[in-house]
Amino acid sequence: MRKNHYETAIIINAALDDEQIESILTRIQDRITTNGGVIDETEKWGRKRLAYMIDKHRVGFYIIYRFEAPSTLISDLERFLRLDESILRFLTIKLEKFAIEYFSQRKVMSEQQTETAPVEEAAAPVEEAPKAAEAPAAAEEENTTN
Repeated sequence: MRKNHYETAIIINAALDDEQIESILTRIQDRITTNGGVIDETEKWGRKRLAYMIDKHRVGFYIIYRFEAPSTLISDLERFLRLDESILRFLTIKLEKFAIEYFSQRKVMSEQQTETAPVEEAAAPVEEAPKAAEAPAAAEEENTTN
């Protein structure tokens, strides 16, 4: 069976504890993986203010899953999400080839940045120290000339 790429955005009731939210997230991940899906990327946006009230809630916990799965999984996943009362809203879309390429390139770029980031961070404080030492000296020179 051919697998398609999907993206599901979910808003969970933010009034729940972190442990309860994590248990919901693991149940969603288990639902995807046990039915033949492979999760490519997970973006946790965390608690955000909603644009408008949903079921008398002003804040929601946002999470986005990008995954590869057979089309039969989507109806099962959406039924599961609809039955869970702590999930305020969800939206699943099928990604087009351009979106798939974009996210794969973005993933490669972020992996490259994380590999080079520790080296750049170590070099940055060394460069900043001489600039910080020069700045007070320049300020003193301006004060003495006036």
